[in-house]
Amino acid sequence: MKDQVVSEGILNIKPYPRRGKLLLEDGTTFEGTSFGYEKSMAGEVVFGTGMVGYPESLTDASFAGQILAMTYPIIGNYGVPDSSRWEDDKIHVAGLIVSHYIDTPSHAQSTMELGAWLKREKIPGLQVKDTRLLTQYIRTHGSMLGKIIFERDVPFYDPNAVNLVEQVSVKQVLREGQGEQTIVLIDCGAKRNIKRSLLARNVRVITVPWDWDLFAPGNDFTFDGIVISNGPGNPKLAQKTIKTVKTALERKIPTLGICLGHQLLALAAGGDTYKLKFGHRSQNQPCLLQDSKRCFITTQNHGFAVGVLPPDFAPWFVNANDGSNEGMRHVRDSFLSVQFHPEATPGPVDTDWIFDYFLEQVKGAGN
Repeated sequence: MKDQVVSEGILNIKPYPRRGKLLLEDGTTFEGTSFGYEKSMAGEVVFGTGMVGYPESLTDASFAGQILAMTYPIIGNYGVPDSSRWEDDKIHVAGLIVSHYIDTPSHAQSTMELGAWLKREKIPGLQVKDTRLLTQYIRTHGSMLGKIIFERDVPFYDPNAVNLVEQVSVKQVLREGQGEQTIVLIDCGAKRNIKRSLLARNVRVITVPWDWDLFAPGNDFTFDGIVISNGPGNPKLAQKTIKTVKTALERKIPTLGICLGHQLLALAAGGDTYKLKFGHRSQNQPCLLQDSKRCFITTQNHGFAVGVLPPDFAPWFVNANDGSNEGMRHVRDSFLSVQFHPEATPGPVDTDWIFDYFLEQVKGAGN
């Protein structure tokens, strides 16, 4: 059947959207209609509770291999901004699930419809009316494997069983900015605003791949500190990054870990990580500053967390919802990390000061 639409006196024929379904690994099925690229795709089904910021979330490499279900009911209403405002140069989610897709965006910065963007990037999008039920199901049973199916079935795919960091990291060294301080950004799938936040503070940023040996003889640059970026998947699979961070700790180089970088720093220093039941993916996670009554509202996107702090590290932040660790600091040296995103985009900028705090630590270590 088809809808009849009258536009400027001309009768246009608009076909009904194609039907599809989301199938979870336990057999649970959610029916829906397509608004993206009509290709079957598998991944880990997770949910995000942000009210805004879908362009930034979709281009966040931390979502690689995941089918993202948005809990906010209206998605697509402000379209897609210019690529300079994305967090990477492409969409990283394996698929997108929404309750109500808006195909008539209204925003001065919009360059295209969300559905058109998904089709261009070959990412399936499914409109499932009862995303509340889907979210409650994941909260009860935990994040699980799933697949968006149209006609051709595909096997389930576990993104946590492969090294996704290798897939999303940059492939070569990139130098940007000017300043007295030089910071190496280990790119494990870094959001662009981490680099923007550093460059805005007048530092020189050298971005290196996840497996780059910073301490190999013949490296043609020196640096004052290290930032380990966010990224996707199981942190224990990024062993080359962990090895580099171990060496940095031995040489007492000031180091800041962000999101996955927080977990990698913990592993390098002798701590341990674990998989959360359904993760934190939102822009409204409350984090308590240790030994204070101060609470910060933070942006987060992670499925793993630090369960055992390394020796000589103390808690820095704790999640006010579930008590999980949100940050740590070394008791003597300039090693620190946060599980949340101080660079935001999307979300609040409550913790933007983390970058200033770290750069002060770098400056102090150099004196």
